[in-house]
Amino acid sequence: MSNESKFNFSEDEQIQKDKDKAVEEKKEAVKKDAKGLFASISNFLSELLDFRDDTDRDATIAAIKADIPFKGATAWILVCSIMVASVGLNADSPAVVIGAMLISPLMGPILGIGMSIALNDIDTLKKSLINLAIMIVLSLLTAFLFFKFFPTADIQTNEIFGRTKPDIRDVLIAFFGGAALIIARTKKGTIASVIFGVAIATALMPPLCTAGYGLAHNWEFFLGAMNLFTINTIFIALATFIVLKVLRFPMLRYANSKKRKRIAQLASLIAIVVMIWPTLSFIDFITETRLKGDYESFIENEVKSNNDLWYQKGIPHYTDKKITLYFNGEISEATETDLRNELKQYNNISDFTLEFFGNKNRSFDKLSDAYDRAINELDRKDMIISSLEQEIRELQQTISGLNGQLETNNTSNTVAFSSLAKDAKIKFSDLDYFGYSKRLESKDFIKVDTVTIANIKWKTNVSDSIALVKEGELLAWLKQTLKTEKISVKRE
Repeated sequence: MSNESKFNFSEDEQIQKDKDKAVEEKKEAVKKDAKGLFASISNFLSELLDFRDDTDRDATIAAIKADIPFKGATAWILVCSIMVASVGLNADSPAVVIGAMLISPLMGPILGIGMSIALNDIDTLKKSLINLAIMIVLSLLTAFLFFKFFPTADIQTNEIFGRTKPDIRDVLIAFFGGAALIIARTKKGTIASVIFGVAIATALMPPLCTAGYGLAHNWEFFLGAMNLFTINTIFIALATFIVLKVLRFPMLRYANSKKRKRIAQLASLIAIVVMIWPTLSFIDFITETRLKGDYESFIENEVKSNNDLWYQKGIPHYTDKKITLYFNGEISEATETDLRNELKQYNNISDFTLEFFGNKNRSFDKLSDAYDRAINELDRKDMIISSLEQEIRELQQTISGLNGQLETNNTSNTVAFSSLAKDAKIKFSDLDYFGYSKRLESKDFIKVDTVTIANIKWKTNVSDSIALVKEGELLAWLKQTLKTEKISVKRE
């Protein structure tokens, strides 16, 4: 076999090795780039979220301790804020309630509790607990007096009712609000806007005011509101404890470390116990929301959409798993069966029972009869009204005719009298007044005569003797002019 027919395997192997090496180098480069990217992201997040380097430990501890004492101006500020919050709750005004939150000094002792547990500062813990207890008692007393003696303080407003049923969401608000607050307090240069925001979000004042309302009027409200306040207090303190631990604030050293450990365990136990009620309340809230959604869908899709049913109202009883439906008119057994079968399509209320109440006096047949009777009565009244309207029109025409005749007579008399009065004044210039009218009279009480009476008045310079002569002349002239002998002249 010649040399040209042989393959050079050594060269092929070298080429393959070079390719593999290039691939490995690319992989290593990609790994390095990925590590660099992850390192960059890690550094970015670390710089973004790390707040330990921006912490002023000494100033934070001093500021929190300074807010713990409760006396003098702080006491009056608390009383004023409680009164403002109570008025806001009574008036159902969120704006007024928010104003009370902003001026409340309650946050100081709560932060003191969390800090003292984190730092193992037993003395500060005692001071914080004592001052918090005094604040709570004073707040409850102030709110109780307001809601007990204010004239309209027994009204249950939405602002009051909203503080009586805490759930797991209130736990989250208190914890993360407290975390935001303590982070802001530990920062060099306190962020005032965060402190105000936490004061509003955690809302320590309204629950205490609602508890005061409960003491005055409703013990159930008192328990619910105090539970909400306890949740806010414990989880703000817990958030403070955790943040200060993360920031590695220095702990005070005591000879009895077991005592410190017991305090920490007790605080954790209380936090867990307090979470039980709001967690159950939240579960109930979710369950009731689902039940309400299915109930409203059932009413809308199965009851109201049925044109054969005259639906009046429905009342759900979620605790008793029962729905009561009221209708105008009777409900047949077939309809009741259909509605019960349709109810099973709604998972959350499929095991509910339906109760039906129909008004027999409002059945369709009876209502139809009543409608027909009403229509007939309306038709009869329409006929009467039409007849009366016709009579009114005829009377109006008669009155119009009589008015026309009267106007014609009045017009003719007026013209005749005007002419007569002018002629009388010309012939008898001494006349100061002239008028005449017709009078009916009867001398034998059988025959009635119409007599014209002329009423005159002479000027003051005319003597009686001359007046008598002139009256005779006037009478003769009137008889001739009016062509009647039945006329007399009467001087006024």
